[in-house]
Amino acid sequence: MSKNNIYLSKEDHRVLSHLLRGLSAKVDTVFRLRAELTRAIVLEADEVPDEAIGLNSQVEIEDLETGEREAYTLTLPSQADFDQGRLSVLTPIGAGLLGYEEGDDIEWPTPGGLRRIRVLSVRRTSEVI
Repeated sequence: MSKNNIYLSKEDHRVLSHLLRGLSAKVDTVFRLRAELTRAIVLEADEVPDEAIGLNSQVEIEDLETGEREAYTLTLPSQADFDQGRLSVLTPIGAGLLGYEEGDDIEWPTPGGLRRIRVLSVRRTSEVI
C-alpha cells in the first residue's frame, strides 16, 4: 500500500540525494529510497506538514500483524544507534517511513518479509542528533 504523496523538506531531499549518490542501486533499500525521493513533493521546511516524517523525526509505529509498537528517531546512518532508538534511513523500515504522515498505513518489504505498519505519531524536529 503506497499513497500518492509523500512530503520532504528541501534540506532532507538534498542530504539524502547526496548520501545516495555514492551507494549502489543494486541494494534493494537504496533502490527503493531513490524511488521515494523521486516521487516526493519537496517543500520548504516550514511548509512540510508537521505530521510528515523527515530526518530527525521521532516516530511511533504499530505493526498491523502483531500489534507491537515501536518508537524511533529517523537518522542518517552516521547517527544511527538501534539500542538508543535511532533508526537509519538506510534500513528497510527507515526508508519506508520517510515522508509518510501520522495515521498512514505502510506496506514495506524487509528481509523478514512484507511488513504492514501504521504511523501512530510523529514529532518533527530540525535538530541534528
